[in-house]
Parts: sequence; C-alpha cells; structure tokens
Amino acid sequence: MNYILSALALCLVFSVSAFAQNTDAETCKTTLNAYKQAIEKLDAKGTPDLFTADSQVFESGGVEGTFAHYLEHHLGPELKEFKSFTFKDYKVDVRVEGRFAFAVETYKYEIILKNKPKTIASKGVATSILQKTETGWKIYQTHSSSR
Repeated sequence: MNYILSALALCLVFSVSAFAQNTDAETCKTTLNAYKQAIEKLDAKGTPDLFTADSQVFESGGVEGTFAHYLEHHLGPELKEFKSFTFKDYKVDVRVEGRFAFAVETYKYEIILKNKPKTIASKGVATSILQKTETGWKIYQTHSSSR
C-alpha cells in the first residue's frame, strides 16, 4: 500500500511540475508577444518593464548593451523613422529550465519608412533567455538577426 501511495505522490509531483513549466512557458510567450506588439505599434512605452535591469541586447552581430541603452540609442530613434512595422508568420518555442527559459522566435517582417517610398522585407530570428523574477518573467538576453 505504501508503494502505491508513494507512486501516486510522485506522479502528482511530476504533474504539478509539468503544469507549472507549461504555465511558465505561456507566460514567457506573453512577455515576448508584448514586446512584438509594442514594436508593431511603433510605441516602446512600457517595454523596459519587459526586460531585466541588467539585460543584454545583441542585434545582427552588434552588442547593443542593456535594453535601456538599446532603446535610447537604437530602437527609439528607429521607431520614429518607421511608418509601419509588421510581423508575419510569427512562431515561438519556449523551453523552461528552472528560473530561466530559452526562446526561439522565427518570423518575417516588413518595415515601411516614413520619408522614403521604400519597403524593407526580410526574414528574422531571435533567441532570448528569460529570467523568472519576483515581478514575473523578464527578458534577460536577446539576440536577433535577419536576412
């Protein structure tokens, strides 16, 4: 009888753990999606809350520093030059390992510039590490590239 109770308890522990990881993965996807939506809205307001203070951003082979630095010196000025930014065929896969999660996003994107009749269309990929903090899952490191 003790064997059966032990086996049931072990199954319960694994079930709860699997459920928590699945919930955490969905929460990570929500964080990544919030960032994607902000880019599409061309409005970075609130995006710093999606990142850890000591975050690291890498883009197409460049070291951009923390997200705060990236926003001030790169992303913020870029968004002001765009008429639109849309993602298509967006897919995300997240694997949770304890306090960290590892994400791979693939997508196509299209940028229309404000002052030029030019459309930039490309494929992109981003890999991110998210960290579980007291206030939720935040992006600790992200690296994006395109072709």
